[in-house]
Amino acid sequence: MDKISLKTKEQIALMVKGGNELSRIRDLLVSEVKPGVRTIELDRLAESRILAFGGKPSFKTVRDYRYATCISVNDEVVHGIPSQRVIKEGDVVKVDLGMIYSGLHTDTTWTVLVHNKESRIKNLEVEKFLKIGEETLAGAIKITKPGGRIGKISQIIEAKIKSAGYFPVEILTGHGVGLSLHEDPVIPQVLLGKVEETPEIVPGMTLAIEVIYNLGTKEVLLKKDSWTIASVDGKISATFEKSIAVEKNGSIVLTP
Repeated sequence: MDKISLKTKEQIALMVKGGNELSRIRDLLVSEVKPGVRTIELDRLAESRILAFGGKPSFKTVRDYRYATCISVNDEVVHGIPSQRVIKEGDVVKVDLGMIYSGLHTDTTWTVLVHNKESRIKNLEVEKFLKIGEETLAGAIKITKPGGRIGKISQIIEAKIKSAGYFPVEILTGHGVGLSLHEDPVIPQVLLGKVEETPEIVPGMTLAIEVIYNLGTKEVLLKKDSWTIASVDGKISATFEKSIAVEKNGSIVLTP
């Protein structure tokens, strides 16, 4: 427990302010995910908005990473590098970004299907796939309360995703967030060991809860760029992530 950074009320208030703005930027990027848009354009928009607010891109604190976002498309699970890649009709796009505001990080990811009204019917299965991730994240956040256990979050994610017939990506995790982009505790996609042996949830914890799952397999590979993690079978993946703060009577979403 001594490795986990607990935040003061003042720090959480700053994370609320930063997280609310980061949510607005995330939602703006999601609205700009359209056919013909290059992923590097989304990254530039994110960085300009982060800097205009008086923040800094969290992801640039990661060694050798030069971008404000990770934009992962289709089979790319996480850590896709913004590039000249053009978004197309039918793509599944993950927008992942973080911001440092007043020295404190928040982190969020959303996944969107690119379609128009004409193509919507043939994409209903993909929409169902994404809806499960949204619902799973909401359920995981709901049970994150003082006195609970980190393992319970993992248990909820694993049960919901597997019951829908999909595959949690077991090697990737959620994490603590705040003074650094990645802090303890790690929050696995599946329960490892016994719930009661995982860290207790206490007031002052600030967590980035992530739901990371694939359509066809839990197996992933690292692409040649040494950043992008993709599904082995080439089928689509999704990620949904919000940062939260644990308070005495429950938790609040920092990136609503």
